[in-house]
Amino acid sequence: MKKTALAILVTGLLSASAMADTIGGLYIGGSIWSNEASGAFGEKSGLVDFNLKDEEQGSFYIALEHPLPFIPNLMVASTTIDTDGSTTLLQDFDFAGDRFNAGTDLKSTFDVSYVDYTLYYELFDNGLFSFDFGLTARDFDGDITVSSSTESAKISVTEIVPMLYVSTIIGLPGTDFNLFANGNLLSIGDHTMYDYQVGVSYELVDNLAVDVNLTLGYRAVQLELEDLDNLYTDIEFKGVFAGAVVHF
Repeated sequence: MKKTALAILVTGLLSASAMADTIGGLYIGGSIWSNEASGAFGEKSGLVDFNLKDEEQGSFYIALEHPLPFIPNLMVASTTIDTDGSTTLLQDFDFAGDRFNAGTDLKSTFDVSYVDYTLYYELFDNGLFSFDFGLTARDFDGDITVSSSTESAKISVTEIVPMLYVSTIIGLPGTDFNLFANGNLLSIGDHTMYDYQVGVSYELVDNLAVDVNLTLGYRAVQLELEDLDNLYTDIEFKGVFAGAVVHF
């Protein structure tokens, strides 16, 4: 269902690109993220560090901006975080209704993705500096599995979490380079999360039809979750990324 909804949104944004090309802007971007994973997950009774592996992850987004002052711009972004690990339990571990005894060799698979639906306003833009502010609905979808040689247990996560969104771009006068920073943040109730990236972009193509920018930077995602569909985590993913953004 989530993939269908995302496809409908993307199709709708693309169908509006002819109008956006003259009175707004359509942005399509993607990147490859080489991240280091660290932290632990489990249930309320205790978290376990599974020595999660470093992986390369993919992400993309599409955004539609327009000149109407009181209607927010729209961005849809998708990120996948897949990794696995293993450990030998130092104490008993409860997960998804199953108990694994101390001394058990346990493998884990952390297969989580999320789609961000963001409504935001461009509060300032003078050509060299811009600042955006908005709200994001982060739609989690994933499976976290642990298994021994004899049994396995799985928690499935499907929940929407609200977050704040901020973004800024600083142009370097006399060059084709820009500095940028953006991110989502939540620190309320049972959850503390951040997802930010900082970097530099280079304007490779700039004409009336299309702009193409190459990006290079650093991204970090912190997932400190308490009871997200019975899942508890204290995990961070961080590392460099490279990508491209096309503006019609």
